[in-house]
Amino acid sequence: MFSGLLIVLLPLVLGYLVPVHNSRVMNAINRGVSLSIYAILMLMGLSLAGLPDLAAQLSRMGGQALTLFTVITLCNLLALGWLSHRLQLDLGRPQIVSNAPTSKIAALAGSLSLVGVVLAGIALGLVLKPFVGEALFGGAESLAEWVLYLLLGLIGCQLRNSGMPLKQILLNRHGLFIAVTLALSSLLGGLLAAPLLDLRWNEGLAMAAGFGWYSLSGILIGEHLGPVLGGVAFFNDLTRELMAFVLIPLVIQRMAPLAIGYGGATSMDFTLPVIQQHGGVACVPIAVVSGFLLSLLSPPLILFLLSL
Repeated sequence: MFSGLLIVLLPLVLGYLVPVHNSRVMNAINRGVSLSIYAILMLMGLSLAGLPDLAAQLSRMGGQALTLFTVITLCNLLALGWLSHRLQLDLGRPQIVSNAPTSKIAALAGSLSLVGVVLAGIALGLVLKPFVGEALFGGAESLAEWVLYLLLGLIGCQLRNSGMPLKQILLNRHGLFIAVTLALSSLLGGLLAAPLLDLRWNEGLAMAAGFGWYSLSGILIGEHLGPVLGGVAFFNDLTRELMAFVLIPLVIQRMAPLAIGYGGATSMDFTLPVIQQHGGVACVPIAVVSGFLLSLLSPPLILFLLSL
């Protein structure tokens, strides 16, 4: 049961064991992660193009993603709203991060570009299908598996060299509380959504365990449950990030834990500039710790749940 889990976790663990002290090497690793994500999403699109009755499958995928997103979001908002009333965060005066992409349009562009890659993969698959046949889609799935192993190794290396020592994580109780609350409420949402999506309980939990890390959740879910559910996980977590860009400026001054936590794993990168701009510098370490913990938890948790 757990052999597949161990095989996939091995590159993540091996990558985490590698210390990197050279900035050029670290930059190359970061570029490798980005390229691997784009490659796998392109291959995901190719796999989707091989589905029979593609239009109906895409419609079903959209409906399932909307259902999953709605249930998880309701659970998140209730739990993080409760936490916001329990934690008293002293926010400093908002101060824009130097050289940060505070424009929401600029921040959204990176997210939406990934959707474009998936759509490009679908288009490419439809064009090549008459010439290559079904072998195209089998080859895409096999190649995606190997690129996934590479990606997990690089991600492990990124996490190890993120500059986030364990002591700093454990001492930041606000970030820890927010991460735990977001994780538990998301899993509850996935459990509640599972029967609505005709999924087993562990599959519903796995679908919810991306915590906003759409570029990874879609890949891992698609590898084990097929391209349709991989697409559902991808769009569920992508919608979380898009919603976070809207939600953060509206509530962060009154309910900072909700604003920080709702972004999930993206609180340490994509949504961080928006959090800092509207919440102040006091929010930055909290958001980074929360996002880091969720990023560290998500891959092994998804794989563990899928192995049950």
